[in-house]
Amino acid sequence: MTPQRWLWPAFAALLCLSAWLGSHIDQTHIDWQPSLALINPWRAFTAVAVHYSQLHLTANLAGAALVAALGFAARVPTASTLAWAAAWPLTQIGLLLKPELLHYGGLSGVLHAGVAVVAVHLIATGATSQRWVGGALVVGVCAKVLNESPWGPALRHPPGWDIAVAPLAHATGLVAGVACAFVAEFMRRRATLRTSS
Repeated sequence: MTPQRWLWPAFAALLCLSAWLGSHIDQTHIDWQPSLALINPWRAFTAVAVHYSQLHLTANLAGAALVAALGFAARVPTASTLAWAAAWPLTQIGLLLKPELLHYGGLSGVLHAGVAVVAVHLIATGATSQRWVGGALVVGVCAKVLNESPWGPALRHPPGWDIAVAPLAHATGLVAGVACAFVAEFMRRRATLRTSS
């Protein structure tokens, strides 16, 4: 088994470790705040470490484990892991579209980005059956995001959750993941053309 196959789950583990560590510090110092985007740009990274309840943290850790397993099973290359890493801060930067969202924290937006990256990889490089899986992932995650109406209120209170949810984060994660995955795929194909010519 190649070391690059483990890079994706290792990155997911890094996100999980960040989330766990973040639960032990004052979250107002690391959450995403649009008013501080230029003063504290690092908050675009640290926001994944903020969780507003134990349920929020547990759900996101479980989601990270699923995304890690998805990428591992899809055998995503290093370029896909780098695309997911690039989508990490872009997910939070996209939240500037709703400046009324004064605080944000959580992994869910970045997890949506990870699913998008895997889906693009499968569609671009997989066998026919894998392309179908990638297509189904795209349809599924897009349907989920659209059903959440990210263009609506900045915060929602879905049943069963003890926190407010920011649907826009899922949408910005999806868009950032697709965009970064396309760039990674473009670079991969360009490198392939160079070596073959």
